[in-house]
Amino acid sequence: MFPGAGTRRQAARGVDDSADLFVADITAKTKGRADARLARTLAQVSAPLVEWLADSAGLPSSLVTDFNYPGHSVPRCHSVPGRHGTGVNDHLVRRVREQPGIDLLVPARLVDVTTGPDGAVNAAVVQYPDGTREDIPCRAVLLATNGFGADRALVERHLPEIAGALYQGSDHSRGDALRIGGALGAATGYLNAYQGHGAVAAGAGTLVGWATIIHGGIMVDLGGRRFGDETRGYSEYAVELAARPGATGWIVLDATIHAQCQEFKDFRDTVESGVLVWADDAEGLAKATGLPADDLADELAASASTAPGEHPDRHGRTNWERPLTGPYAAVRVVPALFHTQGGLIVNENAAVVDPDDRPIAGLYAAGGAAAEPRGGDVARRARTAETR
Repeated sequence: MFPGAGTRRQAARGVDDSADLFVADITAKTKGRADARLARTLAQVSAPLVEWLADSAGLPSSLVTDFNYPGHSVPRCHSVPGRHGTGVNDHLVRRVREQPGIDLLVPARLVDVTTGPDGAVNAAVVQYPDGTREDIPCRAVLLATNGFGADRALVERHLPEIAGALYQGSDHSRGDALRIGGALGAATGYLNAYQGHGAVAAGAGTLVGWATIIHGGIMVDLGGRRFGDETRGYSEYAVELAARPGATGWIVLDATIHAQCQEFKDFRDTVESGVLVWADDAEGLAKATGLPADDLADELAASASTAPGEHPDRHGRTNWERPLTGPYAAVRVVPALFHTQGGLIVNENAAVVDPDDRPIAGLYAAGGAAAEPRGGDVARRARTAETR
């Protein structure tokens, strides 16, 4: 999903959006804790990025209009057919290989950078699979090494609430940017921020997807009861699910939602894995899932009457696309850590800065290597980053 505020695809569908509205949504979703400078910069460049991906990179995409992800007040997410990241990666790697001016050194790995007498970055140090290293002279290095989700010690130190969850990120997200940038005196921030997910299918490891919730599904714990407003977000629900008995729960959906989610390759993979169970009614669903029959029936009845607005939801949920109707499907889910969101502090030009907000010459960071604008509970800055 690529959020773009003010794209031509939005205009064609009559969606009124702007960078200002996107910033307001980010501010509201993060309860004012987002990095204002970075949020503004990314909101302003979001539409040009989506247009560039389509026009220059040739990435096929369309505006997602069947639902809004939590936090977005208007449809602004653009995605590729299948709505899956592998399609994006495959396309962009193919385009990179076609460019004569780009040397793709994969699977070489960046292990360090060197600086000259003036303190500016002057070479990238890469290591090849056979263990040999090479210094590649350069005027700048953009760290795009992602976060530190694959480093168990760092996760336990900075993200203890989700440390016991399944890790679904890259094995190469080992905190390299923190180590490399920290050695040069870079500022770090929001190291307690992360994106989790509360909807990974147990037994399959596939992503059920939060569209099941937005379209009207519910999540219950092993007692057969809902335990919050599911529409607040899939990342928020990861830690809440991790705190439930057994650190697991069930997403309950119906045939309509099942059909609506076929757009997602992740959901289709989940269905094909055979982990969904079906039943005509609440009693049958309780038998299929092993959940307490009376409690599950009460919860399904309560949500069915709440969805049309007959009475307020006791958990505060207001986003009900429609009531669930039998036959029902259910899938057991576990919480997961997808990626960390803290990292090196960057300015509006993606330049890595020191604790006094001064750019480190020749060093840039993007993606999970940089602190994302969404932020965490506490902004943490340090002159050097601990990596072990």
